Amino acid sequence: MRSLLWCLLVLLPLSLRAETVLVLGDSLSAAYRMPVEQGWVSLLQHRLVSDIPGYQVVNASISGETSQGGLNRLPGLLQQYRPELVVIELGANDGLRGTPPARLRQNLRTLITLSQTAGAKVLMLGIRLPPNYGPAYNARFEVIFSELSTEMKVGLVPFFMAGVALKPELMQNDGLHPNARAQPVLLETVWPRLLELVQ
Repeated sequence: MRSLLWCLLVLLPLSLRAETVLVLGDSLSAAYRMPVEQGWVSLLQHRLVSDIPGYQVVNASISGETSQGGLNRLPGLLQQYRPELVVIELGANDGLRGTPPARLRQNLRTLITLSQTAGAKVLMLGIRLPPNYGPAYNARFEVIFSELSTEMKVGLVPFFMAGVALKPELMQNDGLHPNARAQPVLLETVWPRLLELVQ
């Protein structure tokens, strides 16, 4: 009887342990120039608590982050948090720096592989660049996300900023970063695809 009670006491915390959603992103997910609680990732935590109890969100996003920076940090994050789902929101800073699309593709592929090897599902948030980078570069950049989603069999939000980018009232003065009013819109853009994966 005592041994059975001991087993139940050991297993109970395991059964109550929250599943982790790890968000690996840049300033678009790091609540750039606003209180962190207003950012879409913080709003995601509240939505999960309300709609799907048993999940916690770890925001590992850093302003200015690139796919290479994310690649350097991800192994440690996977070991520390052992997430069920990794949300990859990277690529914007690679594009703004003119990183060769082939390098971005390889970095994203490696991020996905590392996550899947660790037992996590993956959701990619697609990024598009301003038109001044030229149609040829932009086309090679944008197709990376859809092609990797098909190749690696991972979830995809085709354009993370779809409901925000062309609405000045939802953008900060720099024209690149969404403002606080845009954060619920970003969450609604991500939510349907994320919900499919966590359920």
